[in-house]
Amino acid sequence: MDTSMNFSRGLKMDLMQPYDFETLQDLRPFLEEYWVSSFLIVIVYLLLIVVGQNYMRTRTSFSLQGPLILWSFFLAIFSILGTLRTWKFMGTVMFTVGLKQTVCFAIYTDDAVVRFWSLLFVLSKVVELGDTAFIILRKRPLIFVHWYHHSTVLLFTSFGYKNKVPSGGWFMTMNFGVHSVMYTYYTMKAAKVKHPNLLPMVITSLQILQMVLGTIFGILNYIWRQEKGCHTTTEHFFWSFMLYGTYFILFAHFFHRAYLRPKGKAASKSQ
Repeated sequence: MDTSMNFSRGLKMDLMQPYDFETLQDLRPFLEEYWVSSFLIVIVYLLLIVVGQNYMRTRTSFSLQGPLILWSFFLAIFSILGTLRTWKFMGTVMFTVGLKQTVCFAIYTDDAVVRFWSLLFVLSKVVELGDTAFIILRKRPLIFVHWYHHSTVLLFTSFGYKNKVPSGGWFMTMNFGVHSVMYTYYTMKAAKVKHPNLLPMVITSLQILQMVLGTIFGILNYIWRQEKGCHTTTEHFFWSFMLYGTYFILFAHFFHRAYLRPKGKAASKSQ
């Protein structure tokens, strides 16, 4: 086992040499403290939703087409870059030492590529709260799954980063992948560029698939918890299972309401 893992690390270094910008100073100590601050950020976020909706109730909606295009385009590019780097890394691990090591991911958290993109991934969950501001200012329907997902993902991501939750590697990798498609769609929609009619349904299907796979990886993480790089606790498993479970239920309900009910209209969760 040790031999194969050493081989994996050597091959990984050949295939995943970090770019210069990926070797910046490690900000993990700062972000471990941020775990506490994430609760305050979520509280402020929820309060601003109430204030913003009350403010806009008697006012005309803003168009914000230009800012929305730029916003969505920036997040699309960021997500695509994150997808390319994290999926390549995960693929390297999978095809050299197997699926188990992609789940027992804690041993790779100090790798420069993983360290850099997990840092940006955690911070991006704060930035993505801006999606809600566009919905409120444009007076679009703000559904429960939107603000619940944004707020709990922020908390769980910072929790997983601080505690080096092993299955968090797949959480980050899958989320980057889904968001690269989702924000590309948002960019096209904001710019009024023609897109496949099935694209919103595909995005919601990918989100549901992410929840199913996330639950499976969390269960495998718990089964393999005695393996190197897979240490987890019942508490970590419980919260991971609860969040993925609620996400699955909410996204499946949204899918049924938006695409399966008569005259359902695709909304792809936000914007």
